[in-house]
Amino acid sequence: MSTHRDLTLEELSERTGASPQVLREWRSLGLLGATAEDRYGPEDAERARIIELCIRRGFGAEVISRAEARERILRRYLDQVFPGGVGVTYSLEDTARMTGLDTELVKRLWEAIRSEDPDERIHPEDVEMLRGWKVALDAGFPEEALFQVVRVYVDALGRVAEAEAHLFHFYVHERLKDAGLSGPQVVAATEVASGRMRELIEPAVLYFHRRGMARALREDMLLHLAEYAGPVDRPDTPAQLRLAIAFLDLASFTPLTESMGDVAAAEVVERFSELVREVVNRYHGRVVERIGDAFMLVFSEPRSAVACALEVDSRTTVEPQFTAVRGGVHFGPVLYREGGYVGSNVNIASRVAGEARRHQVLVTAAVRTEASGLPDVEFVPLGRRALKGLAESPELFEARARGRKSTAKVIDPVCGMELAPAEVAARLSVEGSERAFCSETCLRMFVEAPQKYRR
Repeated sequence: MSTHRDLTLEELSERTGASPQVLREWRSLGLLGATAEDRYGPEDAERARIIELCIRRGFGAEVISRAEARERILRRYLDQVFPGGVGVTYSLEDTARMTGLDTELVKRLWEAIRSEDPDERIHPEDVEMLRGWKVALDAGFPEEALFQVVRVYVDALGRVAEAEAHLFHFYVHERLKDAGLSGPQVVAATEVASGRMRELIEPAVLYFHRRGMARALREDMLLHLAEYAGPVDRPDTPAQLRLAIAFLDLASFTPLTESMGDVAAAEVVERFSELVREVVNRYHGRVVERIGDAFMLVFSEPRSAVACALEVDSRTTVEPQFTAVRGGVHFGPVLYREGGYVGSNVNIASRVAGEARRHQVLVTAAVRTEASGLPDVEFVPLGRRALKGLAESPELFEARARGRKSTAKVIDPVCGMELAPAEVAARLSVEGSERAFCSETCLRMFVEAPQKYRR
C-alpha cells in the first residue's frame, strides 16, 4: 500500500519505471515535482505515467511541457480522473487481502478492467468495486459469467466515454479555437462547458441503463414464459438461444467512398444508421454491432427479421442519391457471450448476406419455413449456393415484397448511387448506351478509366 507521504526520486522511479535521469528532466520542464527539491507527491506518479503514455504516442517532453504551460493539459486530466486528489493506492496483494478474493483472481479482474497502462495502481474505488464482485461470487454468480459482465462494462462504457471525450473535443474545443480564442481563453471556456457536461454524464448513464434494463427484463420474462408454454429443450451448453440473425449493409459502399471521399460516405452511413435503428425498433429487434456500413441485427423470430430487412431496403429506395441495400437472414441456435452472439449460425447469416446483390434480401431454408406465413412477402427459390467458409451449400431464397414497384432510378456506374432523373448531374453516351452520374467527379473518373466500370 502507498500512502500520502512524499516520495523520493528513487521511490518514484521504482513505482513508475522511469529512470531518475528522465524524471529529473521532466521536473526541469515543469511537468513533475510541486514539492521540495527531489521530493515528489502521489500525484507525480500519476503524472509520470501519463507523460510516458504521451511519449509512447510520439509526443516529446518539450511538447507536453508547452501544452501544460498553455492549457494545463496534465492538470486538467488529473482533476477529472481524480477529483478528490490522488490518494492512497494498493498492490494486488493488498487488494486481495482487503477484499477476501484470491490474489490470482484479483490479478485477472484487474487485467480485465485496467487501462492500457500496465503499471496502473489500484485505488480505493477499485477496491470497493472488487468487494461488490466478491459478494456476487459468494452468492453463486459464476466466475465465467462475472468476467463476461466485466468485459461488457469495459467495452460498452469505454465506448460511451470515448464518444463523450472525442465529440466534445471535435465539436466544442476545436470550434472555440477556430473562433479565435487564445490559449487561456480556450481553457477557461472549455472548463466551463466540460464542467456542465460532466454533471450530466452519470445521470445519463443511469437513465439509459434503466431503459436498457427494462427492455432486457421484458426479454427475460419471455424466456421464463417459454418454460410454461410447454417442454423446453435445454441445451448442454449454457446461454444458448434460438434467434434470427440478420446482416444488412450498403451494396456499393467501397466505390462510393473512393469516389466521394470519407466525409460524404460518412454522411450516407449516418443516414443509413438512422433508418436501420428506426425500423429495427419497430420490429422489436436489436442492433448488436455496427462495423462501417454493416449492421448485425438479432430478432426473436424470423418473420420480424425478414420484414425489417425488406422495409429498410424499401425505405432507402426513396432516399435521394442513396445506394442500394443488401442483406441476409438465418435462424438457429447461437451462443450468447460477452453481450454478443457467436456460433456457426452467425457465420452462416454473414455469408448469406455477402452473397446478396443490390436490393436483395437472401434467407436460408430455416427462415423460409418459419416465415412462410408472412403477408405480402414471397420467397423465390435460388437453389443451393456454395458460400465461402461453409462446408455445406445452404439452400437460399430471395425474400421479396409482393407488388413492389420498381423506381425510375438509374445507377451511377462509379459510386453506385441510385439517382432519380432530377438528381442526375451529368450524362455520357458510351457505345450507344447512356450512363448517368451523380457528379462531375464520377463522370471524370469514368472517362479516365471506363474499363474499370463496365457492367
